[in-house]
Amino acid sequence: MPKIIEKNPKILGGQPVIKGTRIPVARVVALYVQGYKLSDIKKELPDLSEFTKKDLSTIFSYYKATI
Repeated sequence: MPKIIEKNPKILGGQPVIKGTRIPVARVVALYVQGYKLSDIKKELPDLSEFTKKDLSTIFSYYKATI
């Protein structure tokens, strides 16, 4: 599992989330699919202010592999 993603049964019932937050990976993917750019995602989810394109790519790779 990538370092940016964590699964913990005590956080959102074990859904994969962005490490250190309660933001589900699926939420980030859904926003991107809806047309949000990285800057829009950062505005929508301020906890991801340090988020990079590499992080976004890592999330997509993980999400794709787990579907």
